[in-house]
Amino acid sequence: MKVGFVGLGTMGLPMTKNLLKAGFEVVVVSRSRGPIEAAVALGAKEAANPADLAAQVDVALTCLPMPETVEAVYLGENGLLAGARPGTILADHSTVSPALNRKIFEAARAKGVHFLDAPVSGGPMGAEAGTLTIMCGGEPEASRRPSPSSRRWANLWSSSARWAAAAWSS
Repeated sequence: MKVGFVGLGTMGLPMTKNLLKAGFEVVVVSRSRGPIEAAVALGAKEAANPADLAAQVDVALTCLPMPETVEAVYLGENGLLAGARPGTILADHSTVSPALNRKIFEAARAKGVHFLDAPVSGGPMGAEAGTLTIMCGGEPEASRRPSPSSRRWANLWSSSARWAAAAWSS
């Protein structure tokens, strides 16, 4: 399973490091060069922009600081939805409004893409330790999708955090 991560800040870089340690192939995008270079030094590959990242991965994760940034990364001209193929899973670990999550969910569904609202709890220490808790909302089949296997999907979640919530359906 190829995983993308957008937003290599205080939370995103440690989460990405944990995914790499777990053996996932990871593609990254971030605003700042330093974290990109750190992730690439550990084995990640850099994408040109979120659309390029989404075109390369099975699952794209984001952890971003501001709602405006989340909206641009998902819905912008070079956003994740511009590059995502049908069946791609997008999961946002940011904390944003239900209205923005619904807007992204609807836009994703129109393209045949799955979107999970998946904010995390546990802070930077939890991100470093891989012990974050994910509170997830979205279509149940997206959170349980076996791609390429149920064990690999469970490993994806447990590599970046503890899976701790059930999904909702639209």
